[in-house]
Amino acid sequence: MSRQLTLKISLFLLVLAGILGPQMGFTQDHHIDSDEKDLTEEGYDPTNTTLHHISDQNVYSLGFAQIPLPMILYAPEDGLKMFSSGKFGIGHHGNGHYAVDRYVLVEGVVRRITDKSFPGGKVALEDHPYTFQTESKEDGADAEVVYLSHNGNTYRLDNKSTLDGGVLGGGLTSFYDFSITKNIVTMVVAMLLLLWVFLKSARRYKDNPLQAPKGIQSFLEPIFIFIRDEVAKPFLGAAYLKYLPFLMTLFFLILTLNFIGQIPFIGNPNVTGNLTFTLALAFVTFIVVNINGTKAYWQHTFWMPGVPTFVKPIMSVVEFIGLFLKPIVLTLRLAANITAGHIMIVIFVSLLFIFNNAGQNMAGSAPGLLLSSVLAMFMMALEIIVSLVQAFVFTILSASYIGAAIEEAH
Repeated sequence: MSRQLTLKISLFLLVLAGILGPQMGFTQDHHIDSDEKDLTEEGYDPTNTTLHHISDQNVYSLGFAQIPLPMILYAPEDGLKMFSSGKFGIGHHGNGHYAVDRYVLVEGVVRRITDKSFPGGKVALEDHPYTFQTESKEDGADAEVVYLSHNGNTYRLDNKSTLDGGVLGGGLTSFYDFSITKNIVTMVVAMLLLLWVFLKSARRYKDNPLQAPKGIQSFLEPIFIFIRDEVAKPFLGAAYLKYLPFLMTLFFLILTLNFIGQIPFIGNPNVTGNLTFTLALAFVTFIVVNINGTKAYWQHTFWMPGVPTFVKPIMSVVEFIGLFLKPIVLTLRLAANITAGHIMIVIFVSLLFIFNNAGQNMAGSAPGLLLSSVLAMFMMALEIIVSLVQAFVFTILSASYIGAAIEEAH
């Protein structure tokens, strides 16, 4: 029963994050903020490169190869469109060489041409046709706008619709993107890997219950015992077995995705640095906590016992706000730490290109190569520790929230 529950929870988390991800507005599909930036400019832009590598995209990079992904796009004017992102003719930095049904691929992210004067079907584009500008919106906030140059005309491109309420600069636009993105592919790979590893280990335990663990078992068992004895039991007490599958799913899912993001040359997916994904995990924890909350937990939230009556309304408001601050803390802590690690690695590697355009000036290339190699390797080693720590922190915080909710009154 525990294994089945673990599998169900894992599937639910992945599906929830995968379905909501493209629409929640937290996918970090952004570019360098500047007054005007033309992609045809020569020179290396470390800020643009860094933001490109941490964003979720409609292509998957394996080394120098760009693997196309399924596109599922809907615009009220044109209806549903389904095709492969390979139809865009994916080029350098994920920029497409073709427009398809007035959709284009800009740095791996789909955008839409709203002007109906632009021809439909598959249209070849000019070299370096995209220009980025920062414009002020009606509310005074700055927003990035991309323009496409074609046959002497300039066309404004729409970003995909997001449900962030404008908090992160998004909002509803002319189309919705339900495509299978790089992060979703990574989540599916992680899910299949975890299923294979744990089912294989469970089968070995079942077939040889008295035999000492070996292979992958010898790696998993100490971690499993550590989470059980140092996280589940101290915070959940006698009820730890009920919530152990959920906590194990959280820990191993986050840890696996963290490690996959550290492997070079396979797209460097930033799943756990994506606010949509971490919000989905935190939301599930929020549901588990509040569904299992005892009478004492809710009484403490809305009418705290032992506190003077005139203070109770104020404390109730504070405690009620705290219900929602907890998942926000979980969301931001994990995303911020993992994203920061990805950014630092890319920045250190960028030193090779910053020092006098590596390859053109040996005096600049040599120190750039030395500094970037040493610092990038150090940061990658540090990120392995961060990956373990952040998976553990998310799990232990979730356990503490559940433990506080199920604790009986003293």
